[in-house]
Formats: sequence, C-alpha cells, structure tokens
Amino acid sequence: AWGGRTFPLLTNIPPGLSDVIAIRAGASHSLALRADGNVVAWGDNQWAQCMVPGSFRDVVQIAASGRHALALKSDTTVVAWGDDVEGESTVPVGLAGVVEIAAGSGCSLALKSNGTVVAWGGRAYPTRTNMPPGLSDVTAIRAGGGHSLALKSDGTVVAWGFNPNGQTNIPSGLGNVIGIAAGPNHSLALRSDGTVVAWGGNESGQTLVPEGLDRVVGVAIGELQSLAHKVDGTVVAWGRNDKGQ
Repeated sequence: AWGGRTFPLLTNIPPGLSDVIAIRAGASHSLALRADGNVVAWGDNQWAQCMVPGSFRDVVQIAASGRHALALKSDTTVVAWGDDVEGESTVPVGLAGVVEIAAGSGCSLALKSNGTVVAWGGRAYPTRTNMPPGLSDVTAIRAGGGHSLALKSDGTVVAWGFNPNGQTNIPSGLGNVIGIAAGPNHSLALRSDGTVVAWGGNESGQTLVPEGLDRVVGVAIGELQSLAHKVDGTVVAWGRNDKGQ
C-alpha cells in the first residue's frame, strides 16, 4: 500500500497478512479476502466498517465504500456491516442467488444470477437506488459516490443516481464495453479493443485518459483518480496525486 500521507491508518496493513486473493479500498478503510474465506479490514473505524462480523466464513467476494462494507458468501447470500444511517447495511430479507456485489456512498447493490439488480439504502437520497425500470441482462455492477453503473450483456452501459458532474451521462454511441468503474463523480468504461472511455467530473484530470492508452484489461477508480491495468501487467494512473496516490 502507498499514499495516505494525511491519514496513515489507510496504509497500516495488519502485520502478517498473507494468503490474500482479493482486495478492495474504500474512502477510509480497506478490505482483504483471504484464501480461507475470511475477511480482514484496516483503516478508519468510525462507523465500525473495520469490525468484520465473526459469525460468517466462506466469503467469495468483498466490496468497500466510504462507511460500510459487503461480503458475498459461497451460498450466494450477502452480509453487510458498518454505517447504516441510510439503510445501506440492511440487506433485504431473503436476498440470495447473488453473483456480484457493489458498495456505494449510502447504498448497496447486488447482481443476481438471472441478470437483475437489487439495490438498498439511499434513504436520504433515493435517486441512488432508483434503477431504470426493467433493467435486465446485466453482467456487472459498480457503485460510486452517488451514482451506479450496470454493464449489460450487449456491451452497453446503464447509469442512474446523482448527476451534477455528468457522471451518468453515458457517451453517445458507447458500446463493446467489457468493464466499468464508478467513482465519486466520474465513470470509466473499458472497451473490447483495450481502450478506455471516461466521463463526468474532471477537476483533477481524472477523465483525461492518457493519449495512446491501449491494451487495457481492467479499470478502477479512486477518489479523484483513475487506474488502468494493462495486458503486460503494468498500471497507468491519472488524476489527483496530492497524496501520492
């Protein structure tokens, strides 16, 4: 871990942490999923987002937001912990058949095996969970600061939620998308040709995709920066860098 000059807790990884198969970073805490199905958390714990429940195991996927966290279990059910002021940690009763999870600011998302999406939270700002009617054939979901993205099987992207910076304004003609990422106020799409498309807020240059960037196989978003994982195993970053991120 690197960065965190102002808040060193963010990079204080627990000693001896090993056998990690997945990592997720929220605004103020981080999660690691171990090969044995256990979850380890570190960072700010003001909203108990680092207090991983001890009553569950067999986790296969994790998600982190600013104040809460999610875990998908091998039995396709979801566990949530941390802040719940907007109901983001109150998992709907009977929710199962989940294949992917996403945690946003004040809301949570679950993608089911039938291609539909379930959203909860957003009590203060319902637009966060107001998905387009009839949303189906979804293959991936991402939740940002106040908006969410869904990637459909036909390679198109659907967005909903807060839009003060145009983060839900899908660029005209965007297609052949194979990966998506959502941040506090911008969005990324990875196309099948290995190029990246960005839209939304650009106050730190986070939507200024480096010229000539190609051969990308994965994208991610931090607070006000963007990341691209290339086929050769290298990483390209752009946007805000005041803390070395």
